[in-house]
Amino acid sequence: MNIAKLRELKVLQEPEQVSFVSGGREMTNYEFLSQARRLVTVLKNLGVERGDRVIVQMPNCVEVLQSFGAIWRLGAVAVPVNYLLKDDEIASIYADSGAKVVISVKDFLPKIQAGQAKAPQMKTVLLVNDDVPDGMYSFHALVDKAPETADIEDVADDDLAALIYTAGTTGQSKGVMLTHGSLYANSKMSYESTKMPHGMTNITVLPLCHAYGIAVANSGLFYERTKSVILNTFDLETLFASIDKYDAKLVALVPTMYVFMLMYPNPNNHDLSRVKYWMCGSAPLSRATWDSFYERFGGKIFEGWGLSESGASGSANPCDGRPIKVGSIGIPFVGMTMGIMDDDGKLIGDNQSGEIVLQGPSIMKGYWNKPEETAKVLIDGWLHTGDVGYRDEDGYYWITDRKKDLIIKGGENISPRTIEEALYAHPKVAEASVIAVKDEVYGENIKAFVSLKPGQAATVEEILAHCKTKLANFFLPQEIVFMDALPKNLVGKILKKELRKL
Repeated sequence: MNIAKLRELKVLQEPEQVSFVSGGREMTNYEFLSQARRLVTVLKNLGVERGDRVIVQMPNCVEVLQSFGAIWRLGAVAVPVNYLLKDDEIASIYADSGAKVVISVKDFLPKIQAGQAKAPQMKTVLLVNDDVPDGMYSFHALVDKAPETADIEDVADDDLAALIYTAGTTGQSKGVMLTHGSLYANSKMSYESTKMPHGMTNITVLPLCHAYGIAVANSGLFYERTKSVILNTFDLETLFASIDKYDAKLVALVPTMYVFMLMYPNPNNHDLSRVKYWMCGSAPLSRATWDSFYERFGGKIFEGWGLSESGASGSANPCDGRPIKVGSIGIPFVGMTMGIMDDDGKLIGDNQSGEIVLQGPSIMKGYWNKPEETAKVLIDGWLHTGDVGYRDEDGYYWITDRKKDLIIKGGENISPRTIEEALYAHPKVAEASVIAVKDEVYGENIKAFVSLKPGQAATVEEILAHCKTKLANFFLPQEIVFMDALPKNLVGKILKKELRKL
């Protein structure tokens, strides 16, 4: 099924339902659909055909979702791009994807032009602005006068729908190929697995250029009477005010955002108890953060797990009254098969450590133009995630590390997460990350990076003394570096590749 058909069916059922709020403006299902249909005409007139890639590069707004809808209706391929990337990274995506059209905003013109210099095939620029430079097109000026077309290209489940470029925490970004079938399965599995009630309002603050944000946005396609309040940036005042104003019941965030919430000075000014589902993914959530959030706000965080290569689907702690296991990534989504595999490629049993592997309908088709890289992770029908962990006797999965992040000190495999959990337990620590550094004696040793909560001060000696109460001496950081803030990608995942450069 063309993924755009889901939106069409939803509109036919609930045409007057206000489903989107963006920039304070409410939009019904039919208003949204009408704009997307008009955009189809615009893109056709600009030469976009089935299979063509179209860059979508702008902050969160309803036009992002309309662009996705129009692109999919055409049978073309959406390529969401993180606008915070450096010019050379954006240019690399432009060139690698082969896209000829970009939908963006004037604020990003310097990035677009830098990208065009290395990707000369990118000739058509459509801006969500009224006043645009010569040679470029105004999104709304064209859409407002374009006729609607109800045509939806008939595509196969295996046809490409999106290229999601990985965040590149450990290396060069790769284009993850997600099909119409995988996006459909992703939405359906989320609906069937979480069993949340219909009629909820959710806050959409996760970036819509990221697989996690797209998955959350698409998850509402199977629900009735839903409303998405789209925030263009993560700002605590705006987030809390939106929860109050729209009586939001679901908020999906990443660990860093929860850390910032704990720093908010006046939480009692807002009624956060109305939120029933605090969701978390994209990066590990520390036990200290979960406990502090529950103590301060009374909300339970439901941690889940997935990766771009699985459409952000994988597992989650149940939302239906079954136990939450804090620190666990939960149980597999309905329709997903998870396992633990040893270094010999054999599935192993409960409470044994190995690599987490996945099978299921949301798994990527492969990496765009990278068959060798694809072959390294898609083996015998299993997606090798690179995450190390175990499954407990109740079927809950636990991540202990990343394969590439393991520190091998004196022949001993050391999990950075173990040390990071100890650092997060210090009351003054806001964020922490641990990497391996070369060592003449041990081969590798431990280096920690720490940022402190506002108004706090600490010494290396104080942090080390705390770690000694949590860790064996062999696991203590050799070096601790204080930073104002740790480098992160758009969804708050700490970029260890940047820390390794320091």
